Amino acid sequence: MPPTKKPRAKSARSSAPGGKRTGKPRPSVGRYAGPPGTRARSERSDDAKPRARAARPDEARPRAAPKKEAPAPARPLSASQKRHLRGFAHEIKPVILVGQKGVTEALLAEFAGALEHHELVKVKLADDDRESRAESIERIRDHAGAELVQAIGKTATFYKRNPDRNQYPLPK
Repeated sequence: MPPTKKPRAKSARSSAPGGKRTGKPRPSVGRYAGPPGTRARSERSDDAKPRARAARPDEARPRAAPKKEAPAPARPLSASQKRHLRGFAHEIKPVILVGQKGVTEALLAEFAGALEHHELVKVKLADDDRESRAESIERIRDHAGAELVQAIGKTATFYKRNPDRNQYPLPK
């Protein structure tokens, strides 16, 4: 008589195709454990009262608004900073398209607005001549005070840091 197989004990995996789990989900473990809709342990409940600070004599006076200093002149980007920005520039599409009329005042105004909003702007140039493209890039860069990150073929990428909202933090 051939040997018979003993039935195996049920494991956490079911016999369903792909070995997917069935039944109740496991309870959460860790910092945010608890039923859905509850707060994390680190958050303070509404019942807790904030601690009152003792008033000091120097806090009674109203504080003067800090003086805004003129921004320091921008330093040129280092090679590592340009490399960092090139990584971000790879995925973005050209925002400004320079047509047959070339670099006009309207285009420069639009470029300044785009640079202020995006910080990192790609420009597509329609010039076929390499020297005229270089002149256009230089004119755009000088007008806006931007830094040239890269120029490949008919596409140039510019960067100018916006002190109000820094979207691309640069490495040292």
